[in-house]
Amino acid sequence: MLDEAALNAFIRSALAEDMGSGDHSTMACIPPTAKGKAVLKIKEDGILAGMEVAEAIFKWLDMFTVFTPHKKDGDSMKAGETAFEVEAAVHTLLMGERLVLNCMQRMSGIATLTHRYVEKLKGYHTRVLDTRKTTPNFRMLEKEAVRIGGGVNHRMGLYDMVMLKDNHIDFSGGITAAVTNTIAYLKEHNLPLEIEVETRNLRDVEEVLAIGQVNRIMLDNFTPADIVKALALINGRFETEASGGITLDTLEEYAKTGVDFISVGAIIHHAVSLDLSLKAIIL
Repeated sequence: MLDEAALNAFIRSALAEDMGSGDHSTMACIPPTAKGKAVLKIKEDGILAGMEVAEAIFKWLDMFTVFTPHKKDGDSMKAGETAFEVEAAVHTLLMGERLVLNCMQRMSGIATLTHRYVEKLKGYHTRVLDTRKTTPNFRMLEKEAVRIGGGVNHRMGLYDMVMLKDNHIDFSGGITAAVTNTIAYLKEHNLPLEIEVETRNLRDVEEVLAIGQVNRIMLDNFTPADIVKALALINGRFETEASGGITLDTLEEYAKTGVDFISVGAIIHHAVSLDLSLKAIIL
């Protein structure tokens, strides 16, 4: 479930961006008392996402909105089907239409692409992770779409997990210094955050193992053969994550190594929005 306060803040901001001084197209030609119905039509096959968001948008505009779902988030959808019907003031339907479609089309595209990766991993121990390669101010919904598509959310931002990547390590003077400083910092500030460390070769893996006190080791740009070697060194002591240019075509080759997670930024930033439309029901 999405955080209600965060979702309402997003809706408020997004509608303010879109409406500005008002929806003059609607206000110019339709009385504010007019009531109406509309249906969300599905025009492409895929995985549906954003139903909760759509209902929240319409009800934020009009608390008396009647939202009737025909499907739920995560359902497969086919062109020609309908996702929901909505009954409200016509002004509500028209003011909310574009925001609803923008969110649902984008989220459904991400959920659909994520689902393709998840399907490739069936039968393997490995799970697919998202990343922070997201659209500013839309991350919450993009990561929700990943979850709906069957993927696993990585950290939401910089605040809920420590990830010591190559630049942190290089600026700190090496892995040992970066990890040691981090452990001291977390203790000083009483922060119960997990620590992940990026490694670039097997020597880095050995250095992390010598230090310990981390939760996950990232194996960045490792070949599958080197991941097998790294996993033998790690021997189950820490979670493992493979990253770096892994695609649908190479996904299974990496999963066969037994790595715990594969992080793929492309499930968000390469996803293509699916075609949906909101159409008035003329009574």
